[in-house]
Amino acid sequence: MIPANAPVLVTGAAGFIGSFLAARLARMGMRVAACDNFSAYYPLDLKHGRIKALLAPHDIRCEAVELADARQVERLFERVRPAYVVHLAAQAGVRYSIDNPAAYVQSNLVAFANILEACRQCRPRHLVYASSSSVYGASLTPPFRESDRTDAPLSFYAATKKANEAMAHSYSHLYGLPASGLRFFTVYGPWGRPDMAYFSFAQKMLKGETIPVFAQGELERDFTYIDDIVEGIVRVLSKPPGELAAHPGAHLVAHPDTGAAPHTVFNIGNHQPVRVLDFIAALEQAVGVKARIRFLPMQPGDVPMTCADTGKLRDWVGFAPATPLQEGLRQFRAWLVAWMAQGQAG
Repeated sequence: MIPANAPVLVTGAAGFIGSFLAARLARMGMRVAACDNFSAYYPLDLKHGRIKALLAPHDIRCEAVELADARQVERLFERVRPAYVVHLAAQAGVRYSIDNPAAYVQSNLVAFANILEACRQCRPRHLVYASSSSVYGASLTPPFRESDRTDAPLSFYAATKKANEAMAHSYSHLYGLPASGLRFFTVYGPWGRPDMAYFSFAQKMLKGETIPVFAQGELERDFTYIDDIVEGIVRVLSKPPGELAAHPGAHLVAHPDTGAAPHTVFNIGNHQPVRVLDFIAALEQAVGVKARIRFLPMQPGDVPMTCADTGKLRDWVGFAPATPLQEGLRQFRAWLVAWMAQGQAG
């Protein structure tokens, strides 16, 4: 378990998952330090709204930090001295990475290298970082297992996430840094990202606009509710894959499937892939509006299916996501209607 009042650093804390996680950790009695670079990838009013609604009630201040700047990261760790680090900051988006790969180099590779180096110096008890189901590429053998090959990414975004896993493993092996990568599967819920299909679909439907549906709606996605994602993160954070060495060269007790390096990866998904057309039908029921659909070809970088095998997560922490899609969409719809009524959603 995470000791009460332990200092925990959450990066990307103004983001979707980060804001929910920071609030949850504060409710657990942790001393949460939060940061974000406040990228304009999507409207900043949403990030500031999350801070006001989710972080401010717990007196969490979200500091503006550019993690691609090594000196800013050094100063951050010197101030916080975190016992635990949850690194969720990243440039998201499969399609955006096609036209803007340089943004992913800075935010996903350079920034993560700086986080790893700061952890090497600070030696937290556990580093948990965000990976993605995108690393599985066009795997056609569901459900996807952590032992499956992930060396053929279909997008540069996926390539950076696979690189993160390799980078973390090397630091774990060389410096005894306990680290866990979490492969998230299509996270949805209130306060989500407006570039995600479920968010933009619902928003357009409520406005009476046509929604673009790729690959005839036959793609399948493993939609995972935000509360399940946060529960998985908290449980993994409290159980490092190996014991932190007391000093360089000390014996490490490694996780049984990772060998010498105290590093591992977990899927966090709902294990229930849903065809996009069926998802739209569920969304129609949730929002009470019939969708107007425009079918488009499959987009570069897309994968036909995502489906998480969550057996490893369940075995390690005794939990796997299970929130029904209908319940998650009901919660999302209630939030979105209120958000749009405030004139905040474009």
